[in-house]
Amino acid sequence: MLRSLYSGISGLRSHQTMLDVTGNNIANVNTTGFKSSSTQFQDTLSQLQQGASGPQATIGGTNPAQVGLGVQVAGIATNFTQGSAQATGKPTDMMISGDGFFTVKVGNETLYTRAGSFNPDSDGRLVTPDGAILQGWPAVNGVVSTGGATGDLTLPLKAVSPAAVTTTSAVTGNLPSDAAVGTELVRDIKVYDAAGKASNLTLTFTRNAATGWDISANAAGGAAVTGSVTFNADGTLNTSALTPVNGIAVDLAGLTGYAGITTVSIAEQNGRAAGTLDTFTLSKDGTLIGTFSNGDTEPIGRIALANFVNPGGLEKAGSSAYRATVNSGTAALGTAGADGLGQLTAGSLEMSNVDLSQEFTNLIVAQRGFQANARIITTSDEVLQELTNLKR
Repeated sequence: MLRSLYSGISGLRSHQTMLDVTGNNIANVNTTGFKSSSTQFQDTLSQLQQGASGPQATIGGTNPAQVGLGVQVAGIATNFTQGSAQATGKPTDMMISGDGFFTVKVGNETLYTRAGSFNPDSDGRLVTPDGAILQGWPAVNGVVSTGGATGDLTLPLKAVSPAAVTTTSAVTGNLPSDAAVGTELVRDIKVYDAAGKASNLTLTFTRNAATGWDISANAAGGAAVTGSVTFNADGTLNTSALTPVNGIAVDLAGLTGYAGITTVSIAEQNGRAAGTLDTFTLSKDGTLIGTFSNGDTEPIGRIALANFVNPGGLEKAGSSAYRATVNSGTAALGTAGADGLGQLTAGSLEMSNVDLSQEFTNLIVAQRGFQANARIITTSDEVLQELTNLKR
């Protein structure tokens, strides 16, 4: 049988594979985190018709004469270039800007993906649309240790930020030096006890006949405390004296005494009530920071990213995920923005990196290659027909 017939068949098979790969790329043009593939061809073994000979004194050397036996698919390579960003505004949507993969777990198997569309399930775990659980380092008492084993990242929906007792407060602003003697200015600040119960700390400033103001401080459950502040002729603070009020130290160092301005106010206090988790934000290093109803912020956990020596050696596992193989190398876990890993962006997704113009060009090339190899088969068939027609 003619060798060209089988060469044509091998060409049909190879170009059909190219059509399959190209069609899959086009089908996934809008798949989040999808990476396109390309088909690579190589020739098969060649049949030796005449071996090479070395040059002699009276005759030159000759080259080998070989007839190729067709084509085969050498490999299907995955293109891991960065896809474009699509803003979603959803805080649980995440995008890796740079190298790396999200680490997810399905049952007992660890998989890797670039698709960062996550949602909390009923247990608060961040999962992919098909239920794979995002892995990372959960925080313990607000502290994230990246040196330990990874686990399921969970949003503690019922987490409570403990109350904090008020121990310090600060007063800033200006007390007018031209105020009449006996003028009173009253300022209140909300303070908290150890259980988070709120009460008011009241400061009453009374202009005295000297160069300053008398202060009366009163907190719920405690006796009134008195003190005073005096100012220099240029309005700067001279002296201040006020003992702690029911265990709360009041800082008066921010006061001034210029004429015509009344801006004295309570600047801050360090207590708070207990609070529940409201929402969370994602930092560029992959740390999930919870924001509580009392204004407190606390790390929830940190996302673990994986990288490979040879990402092209990963095996596609479906659902936009990959699994490690012997040629990809083992996964090297790390945090975003470190050790060659990309940074994380919340509220965005990485789109497919399929280039439609290139894929349609490949489609034409594969189609024409298929047609040319089909022509080889029909031509070989015509030759065989001529052979059979020699005897009638």
